[in-house]
Order: sequence, then C-alpha cells, then structure tokens
Amino acid sequence: MVSQGAAEPAPRRPRAELALAALADDLDPRARLHAILEQVLVFTEVTFAAVYTPDDEGELLSLTASAGVPANLYGLLDSYPTAGATSLAEVARTGRPVWRGSADLVQDADARRSVVGEFSVGVLPLGERGCLLAVSDDLDGFAAEDRRCLDLFARAIARAAPAPPLGPGASFDLAMDTGQVEVDDQVLDLFGIGPDDFEGRVETLLAMTVPEDLPALMSVVEADHMSIGDRELEFRIRRPSGEQKWLRLRGRMVPGGEDRPTRLVGTVADASTLRTGRGDVARVQRLAAALATAGTVRDVSQAVVAALRKPLQADRIALAELEGDRLVVTVLDPPQPEAWPEVWRTEWRSEWPDAPVRTMPTLATALREGRAAIWPADADLEPALAEVGPGGLAVLPLPAGGRMAGACLIGWDSPHDFGPEERALLTAAAGLAGQALMRAHAFDAEHELVGMLQRTLLPRRLPQLPGAVAVARYLPTTAGLEVGGDWYDVIPLPDNHVAFVIGDVQGHNAGAATLMGQMRTALRAYAVEGHPPDVVVAHANRLLVDMETDLFATCCYVDVDMEEGLAWYVRAGHIPPVLRHPDGTAEITESDGGPPLGVLRQADFPMAPLRLAPGALLALTTDGLVESADLDVEDGLDQLASGLSAADPAHLGVVADTLLGGANRDDDVALLLVRYDGMALRPRRESWTVWRVPQAVAQARRYTRRVLRAWGIRDEADAVLLAVSELVTNALVHTDGRVRLDLTLLHDRLRVAVADNSPRTPIKPANIGWQATGGRGVLLVEAMSSAWGTVPASGGKQVWAEIPVG
Repeated sequence: MVSQGAAEPAPRRPRAELALAALADDLDPRARLHAILEQVLVFTEVTFAAVYTPDDEGELLSLTASAGVPANLYGLLDSYPTAGATSLAEVARTGRPVWRGSADLVQDADARRSVVGEFSVGVLPLGERGCLLAVSDDLDGFAAEDRRCLDLFARAIARAAPAPPLGPGASFDLAMDTGQVEVDDQVLDLFGIGPDDFEGRVETLLAMTVPEDLPALMSVVEADHMSIGDRELEFRIRRPSGEQKWLRLRGRMVPGGEDRPTRLVGTVADASTLRTGRGDVARVQRLAAALATAGTVRDVSQAVVAALRKPLQADRIALAELEGDRLVVTVLDPPQPEAWPEVWRTEWRSEWPDAPVRTMPTLATALREGRAAIWPADADLEPALAEVGPGGLAVLPLPAGGRMAGACLIGWDSPHDFGPEERALLTAAAGLAGQALMRAHAFDAEHELVGMLQRTLLPRRLPQLPGAVAVARYLPTTAGLEVGGDWYDVIPLPDNHVAFVIGDVQGHNAGAATLMGQMRTALRAYAVEGHPPDVVVAHANRLLVDMETDLFATCCYVDVDMEEGLAWYVRAGHIPPVLRHPDGTAEITESDGGPPLGVLRQADFPMAPLRLAPGALLALTTDGLVESADLDVEDGLDQLASGLSAADPAHLGVVADTLLGGANRDDDVALLLVRYDGMALRPRRESWTVWRVPQAVAQARRYTRRVLRAWGIRDEADAVLLAVSELVTNALVHTDGRVRLDLTLLHDRLRVAVADNSPRTPIKPANIGWQATGGRGVLLVEAMSSAWGTVPASGGKQVWAEIPVG
C-alpha cells in the first residue's frame, strides 16, 4: 500500500503474489513463515497475524508464530482447545474460513487480558498445519480485497514445510517464576562468560545488555509485557572484554501447569551474519516490543523515531497527531526549528509547533486516502513538504480504529532509493504506530484534561521583547489526575521594562489551579499599574491573605530594564534565579527573600539587583525541576547551574528541553528562560517636572522646544508643542499633585507622555457645541498624533501621544 507520488496503486493481490515469489529460495522454513506473516501486515489492513498449529494429541491449537502489535492487547491466549466453541476450533474442525467479531475469542474473564476496544477476526484453514488468525481494528470486518489477499497468504503458509524446532546449539531454558536459566556452553561463549563464572541467573546476562536495548529485551523475557507465540529480537551486549556484539534471540513460551513453571525456551545466535536488512521481521518485532511498553503519546513518538531514523538513515522525522484540521506535532527529530520548513517555524509556539494541514495538500490527500506515499528526490511538492525531504520523502498515515490518528513524515536530504524491504518496514511501522497511538490516547486522556486546564491558565504565546528572547516550558506531573499550581508569565511594561514571573501554589488539585490563575492575574494587574517589584508582590500577598484560603504560594518577580540591562527582583519563599554570564560561568543568585504569599499580612519583600550583560541567560524555575525525594534543592540548583553553563544560549528551546530531560515527574515543573541581548537602538529620553505656577505650560513648551532643537526636529515642532500644551493643561486643570512630562524618541516616532496622580482616564467627547468651553483638548491631541492612549502609573496615569517625525 505504498504509492509513488500521486499515481494510482496496483491491485494488492497481484503485488502480494509478486512479493511472495520474491522470497529467497534459501530461507529456512521458520524465516519464510515470519516473512509471509510480515507481508500480511504490508498488503492488508491487518494489525496482527498469527499461526496456530495443533499439538501431537490434537487437543490444543497453540500459537507458533506471529507478527504485528503485541497480541496480549487483544486478549488472545497461547492456546485454545480444539473441542471449544471458538472460531479457531471451528475452522480446525470444518476446514472452512470464518469472519467474525472478537467476542468468541475473549468470551471469559481469563481470556480478556487488557483488551483495547472491539475488533474483527478472520480465521483461515491451513490444512494439517492448523489456522491462520488475522485481526483488524476495522469494526466493519474485512474488505473483499483483504479476504482475497489473506486467502493467498494462507495457501502460501499451508504449502510451506512445518517450522523446525528451535534446535540445539546456543540454547537456553528460562523459568519465568524464578529467573533461573539453563544455558549451554555456546551461549556462554557468545556472552564471553566462563562456565565457572555463571551462577544460572538471568540477571547476569541482562546486565551485559547495552542500556538502549534493555527495554526491548525485557519486554521479551518478562511475562507481563510479551506478545504470545514466538519471540524474535536483535539486541546488543557488551562482553567483559569491552567488545560490543549483536545477538539474535529466538524463543517460544511453553505454558506451565500445576507442577511445572511457565518457561521460555529458545536459542541465541551471533546476529552479525544473520541480519537481513532494514525490513526484517526482527526489526519490526523490535519496534512492536518498544511500542508495547510506551505509555504516552510522546513515548510512542519517541519509540518510532528511535526505531526508524538510524536504520533508514533519515535526516528528519516528524510524528504528529491529527486534531480537527490541524496537525499537532508531538516529536521532531532533530528538534531545532531551523531544521524544518518556514511554514512550520511561523507556527512555532512555546511548547510544540502546529502545522495546518490545509497548507499541505499532499499530506491532506494521504490522510484522506489512508495510503502511504513515497516521493523521490526533486518531487514537485508544496514547500512545506518538499523542504522536509528534498532527497526523498515518505508520508505515512497512521491508521487506528477506522480513522487516521496522525501522520509520520520521514525525509532525506540526499537522493534516497526506496527498496522493497524498506517499503515493508515503513508500512508495518505505520500500522504499529497508529495502534500504539490509540492505546496511548486512552492512557493520556486524564493527563490531557490536566494539561488542557493548565494551558488555559498559562500564556498561550510569549510576547516579542525589546532586546531579549524568552521561552517557557510547563510539564504536568504524571502522578495521577493532579492539577498543579505552577505558573509563569512575561509582562511588557512601559519604557522598555519587562517583568518575568515564576510561581507555585501549594498542592495539586483544582483549588491550587484556580488560585494559580488568580495570582497570575493579580500580579499582572499590579505590574501594569506601574508599581516597583516589592510593591507588586506586597499587593499580591495582601490579596491572597484576604482570600482566606488555606493555600499559600511562592513566586519570584524580576523587573528588567531592557535599555540598561539592570534588573531588580523579589523572592517570596521561592528558589532564587540562576544566571549564566556571557563567558559561560553560571551562578545561583543570592538575596534576602520574603515569606510565601498568603502567610503574613504585613511582610517585607526586599528587592535585590541583577546586572545583565548582553548574552546573559536568566533561568527561573519551580522546585519540581531541582528537588525530589532523592535530590536536595541545593544539589538540584547546582545541577541546573551546571546545565546552563554547558548550554548553547543561541538555541533556547533546545536548552529548555535539555534541562527538563531529567525532571522529577512526581511534581509539575515550570521553566522560564530569558536571554538578554541588549537593545540595538536605545531610545533618547528627556523628562521635566511641571511646577504648578501660572507660567507652567509656557515653561513646558520652552523645555520641549529646546529638546526638539537638540534632537534636530524642526518640521514637526508645532504639532509636538501643541500636543504638549494640551496634555499639560489637562493634567494641571483636572488633577492635583505632581505632573511629569516625558519625551522619548525612537526611530522616527516621538512619544509625548504626561503623568499625574489621578487614575481617571480622559474621555473623548462624542460631540461639542459651538458654545462649549472644554473638551477640545483630547480632539486636538488625536488630530496631531498617529496614536494616543493612557496607561496606569504608580497609582495615577500617564497620557501619551505618538507623533511621526522625519
């Protein structure tokens, strides 16, 4: 089911016949049987295929070979009695195929082992060899084309000679209940162990496995994580001499009884001479084993990337879920934004990118048709896809339960040739990944609810900053359905100031999340009023005390002057910021902090200074990243500082992801990184305190005229002076207290701002009669400027107007 470009595919049965004819004549019977079962997955919509053969007494049908997703997910058993009422027993007795639902195979509680939904079953006779069992997640049953292909494969299996026993030589016999294993001298020789040094424990052999291959191997030797039937897996070991060796394990589960344990018996061989290429059965089963233990959608995505990118020598892989009309990418490899097309970068968000399907018609067609497509080098594709794989692109829709769960994109930079084995691997991997995504969704449902609630309370996007770049990450805890109280915020303020906030509300429940949203809103409101950091935090503390809640919160608030690189920060029971200097050294800042918010009504929150040089990196985080049951907060902060010191500040997103790689998932984590670059063009500023004297407006005009002359502004001087006159007059007439005039020039815009102590905002009159004596000032300011408005300023307000200048 792989197409070249947009060409119509040939009928599947003729292509299946060609694939069967292409099987090598020198394949041993067992390898031939596995190859046929793998082709069942490639040329049909089947997700699991198995052969059941009768025992010597003819009383049981036992599974002897299988391919596809782990069969225990469908509740299938190792053996079925031939006298039973199942479809397998009926086909063995009558010799006629049956096409039914799943109920007859999992009809009792013992048989129903973690079944994922309903499915369709097809059973075809193999003569004296038993039955071919095929499973599909399509609840409507098997299409006519699938039935014809399955009949073809059943005939091919029936013609094949019986699979030989696993045989002597390099053999093992593992007791599943005790872990004791009996091995011959050839196995010990492969592992490089002397007979006198082996005490018969399977843990001794497992300890020699390369760590990256251990999870897949454990899924084979642990009964709780195995698919039934034959086991086949390639893995690496490191011998005592330091030599690394590839081994292939072939095994078969022997069910136990009352007096004997369940055993795994099989052989181990040197795989360096046995590996047949990228599309062999062992590699597909290796992927299936990895997906069997993948719990979340991200785990599934990472397993697919790990299984495909290196074997296929691909330059990039993206795995994405289909949500409505958008493709939400869960894993990008490599993760750097510059490695991906421009349309992907323009949709980049603080956590994951979104790629709209409508911008990629080729991908939309593949998803609609549910057919994998392979595009050679220099194919005429839309830029969003052509740049993913200029040397070749594979688009794999991921089917699951009769719908498309998502897509996998695999791209090469250099011209790539797609061989038959590689095509089989791509198609089989797509089916396995689609089913794994469906299972992971069931596991992720509760955590998605938590994440959705959390995301609604956090900023969707971080603002563009003058002279700095910021990224944020949030990881919810994986410990059950718990909503955390961690938050972050970035608040642009007047005069090129920016406030960065990180906080944590006590507890993990809906109350903590609600309070988190209230505290974030309160801090933002107090900040935009123009208060200094200590006043902002003190106001938030009094608000939390007045709420009469049993919860408290910690936070760190940093106000950065982007023009000068000077920052002031306040800690309220929170861990300190970590600062990475441009030379790569990192330090944990030291300052006196106040108590957590909501504990004491009258509390002091002292401010501490920070000097940021261009290239400095500031990290604000919550304790979930630096503290756990096994890690003290001081050691965690030291590790964070070391991670920052070794990081490349040019790629903040990669730095954030790296720092979160070892995060404690028993607690939620918020992380805010800020790289201070400095402003390339700093504004020119002048200020004047307006005294309440009869000549106040005239003095403000004379001061403004001198400033404009010094700045070389002449043509627009009259418009600026008129705006100054009206704004200063309004402030003197309608307010009391101090009045301040601020002039700011940046690029080709002059900003006139007048601050006073009244919070009342001037109102633009709807209409003015000819006898009216007031109200024209706002209209004149609007006429002279390109924009005007008001902002809070330390209990009062600031009325501003921007005037373009040449």
